[in-house]
Amino acid sequence: MAAPVDLELKKAFTELQAKVIDTQQKVKLADIQIEQLNRTKKHAHLTDTEIMTLVDETNMYEGVGRMFILQSKEVIHNQLLEKQKIAEEKIKELEVTFPGCLDSPPWNTCLYPHQIIPSNASEGC
Repeated sequence: MAAPVDLELKKAFTELQAKVIDTQQKVKLADIQIEQLNRTKKHAHLTDTEIMTLVDETNMYEGVGRMFILQSKEVIHNQLLEKQKIAEEKIKELEVTFPGCLDSPPWNTCLYPHQIIPSNASEGC
């Protein structure tokens, strides 16, 4: 009678392991995406601070694919602010998807929030 229980436990454990591996991969991907979005946000911010030092009537060229489009300083400024805003929203969205998991590199703390303690071991704790 112990064999069917062992098989059920083994099956449940392998399913749980598969879920853990899948979740770890998703968390790593989300972490990489957040790092990329932070770089994009910082790049847009630095570019915007440099642009704001120029005279208001300055026209600039915006790179679009293989060509450049002449734009006013205000249009470029608004585009950079929008890029920062979108990056921040995406970062918040990813952080909501995996709350607390993206803070520490091991990512194990959020995947194993509860320890399984056998009933006979609780007396020693």
